[in-house]
Amino acid sequence: MRLSELARRLGGELSGEDREFLGFTTDSREDQTGRVFLAIRGARVDGHDYAAQVLSAGAAAVVCERPVEGTHIQVSSLVEGLAAFGRSMRAEFQGPVLGITGSTGKTTTKELAAAALSPLGPVLKTRGNRNTEYTSPLVWFEADGGEASAVIEMGMRGLGQIEHLASIAQPTVGLITVIGTGHIEMVGSREGICQAKTELFRALPADGPCLFWAEDDFAGPLRQEAAGRPVLTFGFSPEADMRVVGARTEAADRSRVLLSWQGRQVEAVIPMVGRHQALNAAAAALAAVACGAEFEAAVAGLQGVEAPPMRMEMRRVNGALFVVDTYNANPDSACASLRALMELPGARRRAVLGEMKELGDFSRTGHQMVGRLAAELGLDEILFVGSAMEAGYEEALRAGCPSERAEMIAEVDLDRVRAWLERSGEGDVVLIKGSRALGLEGAVPC
Repeated sequence: MRLSELARRLGGELSGEDREFLGFTTDSREDQTGRVFLAIRGARVDGHDYAAQVLSAGAAAVVCERPVEGTHIQVSSLVEGLAAFGRSMRAEFQGPVLGITGSTGKTTTKELAAAALSPLGPVLKTRGNRNTEYTSPLVWFEADGGEASAVIEMGMRGLGQIEHLASIAQPTVGLITVIGTGHIEMVGSREGICQAKTELFRALPADGPCLFWAEDDFAGPLRQEAAGRPVLTFGFSPEADMRVVGARTEAADRSRVLLSWQGRQVEAVIPMVGRHQALNAAAAALAAVACGAEFEAAVAGLQGVEAPPMRMEMRRVNGALFVVDTYNANPDSACASLRALMELPGARRRAVLGEMKELGDFSRTGHQMVGRLAAELGLDEILFVGSAMEAGYEEALRAGCPSERAEMIAEVDLDRVRAWLERSGEGDVVLIKGSRALGLEGAVPC
């Protein structure tokens, strides 16, 4: 694409030389060669201040909200400009578009859904977790015209966020993985989370299928928010349309899942472990069917998925298995990870449990939930990390965890965490779980 066409689609004005460009960057530390840098104004950093640096590093242009030196495209609002760009590109796409959101499991389910949709042909999907108002519109630039379907992940940072992202992606099918506690600080309650997540359903066409977990505490409100649109559910219960009939861990890096749809049963082996991953697989298969894939082909497609990094990622070091699940954390995902840990065979089961961010008034209760479960599961050793996790540590002791099995580090000290991890022995299985900001994966022995 040429810069002049980008300016037209953004609704901006090009200043400087018109040329072709290769893609986009949002970080001045990334490779800028032939790419367009988006000058995002954040709470602490203003991308406009890096315009000269990225242009000298080979950027084709800067998209900005105020003039900068060098080739640039000025827009009145970067968010609205990118939305206009995304909508213009989306209008040229003809296949089904699956929108995915939820408190946990979005990225993993996105990868599973893309794999399940692969029998229909090439799939356009959100790369990594580029699910914000700045990065989500860019997925449409990556389409080459040969894709049969698209899978778009949508993050939530407050009311109206998913409505905005859905106005760009214009999904034809909507999937909500779960109404949990992730980012509860943004909206104050699980009811608020439900209201924010169901903006996806309200953005669907009148015949757009609404997909959600049959056993979700908010299944009733979710069905109501579908507002007459077709409803399909996934889950373990007999009432679920896509049912998990069985799930068992076969090895540290794979599990076998048996799914049922309209009286037919098909089995798949996926490179993930835990009942929550079986649930994600069911959600993905259901989404693929709703988009037009055959059930058997969709389940077979699941087996080709590549597990995203730092989400129950398995690393073997000196005979110990480290389960790195540090992409992010909230009480629901932390509890799911702990239960998955118990499914893995090991001489001892150890866990580093880091504090969880963006919980607001739910922080103490959420950390207590995790500490209580860790005690009830009978882990051999637990290291609690971060001041907010003190509530989890204290709750674990109250719930019966022997004091010699639990240790607390109030400050996030990766050297101390690494020293604790290095005490893992042959055959131990060790979970590392915590919010992204802690960077706990940096403490895992090499």
